[in-house]
Amino acid sequence: QVQLVETGGGLVQAGGSLRLSCVASGSIFRINAMGWGRQTPGKQREVVATIGPSGSTNYADSVKGRFTISRDNAKNTVYLQMNNLRPDDTAVYYCTMIGVTWGQGTQVTVSS
Repeated sequence: QVQLVETGGGLVQAGGSLRLSCVASGSIFRINAMGWGRQTPGKQREVVATIGPSGSTNYADSVKGRFTISRDNAKNTVYLQMNNLRPDDTAVYYCTMIGVTWGQGTQVTVSS
C-alpha cells in the first residue's frame, strides 16, 4: 500500500516562499502521475498542480506563474515550490498519487 508523507508547511508572510516535499513509499512512484491539492474549511479540495511520469506539468490558474511542481524519481519525491505567496493561498496542502491515494496534508498559512 502506497503512503505519502508531506513536509515543508508553515507560516510565511505574504510575498514569501515555501517548498513542500512529498515522499512516497513503494515502487510505483515513477510510473504514476503526482499532484498537489489544497483545501480550506467548508470548501472542496482543489488540485493546483500535477506532473506526469515524464515530467509534463499542469497548473490551476490561481497558482500559474507562482507555483512550480517537480519530481525526483530517484528519491520517490515530488515537490511544490510556492513563490509570491498570498493570504488566499492559506490552506492544508495535500500530496496525491493521482488515482491511488492522498497524503495526510501539511498546513500552509500566509499572513498579510
